[in-house]
Amino acid sequence: MRWENYPNFSEKELACTFTGRCFMTEHFMGKLQELRDAYGKPLIITSGFRDPKHPIEEAKSRPGVHTRGLAVDIACDGQEAYKLIKLAINLDFKGIGIKQKASGRFIHLDTYDQEPRPNIWSY
Repeated sequence: MRWENYPNFSEKELACTFTGRCFMTEHFMGKLQELRDAYGKPLIITSGFRDPKHPIEEAKSRPGVHTRGLAVDIACDGQEAYKLIKLAINLDFKGIGIKQKASGRFIHLDTYDQEPRPNIWSY
């Protein structure tokens, strides 16, 4: 991965919080950088790559798209969430999840397109 191609992000901020490993795909990172450029403000990444051994992934019936380097969760609220969702749709992100509960609100974005699923969902 050539991190210099993604000037607003670092390997450290996208690394698995459980193992420290980071295997984001270049295609996804290109999309994420496009989103950041269009948004014009910092994005607070709360989750990037997750190793399959990460407790969140181990609790699933099968590992999710974070383990493929195709997803991030971004902290945001209200109008900022609305702006990010509009931009993500326009930039052709394939999965958009919105966690709306009072604590820990975030938007999940991914580029996984290998199977049918909802394109937009809420937690």
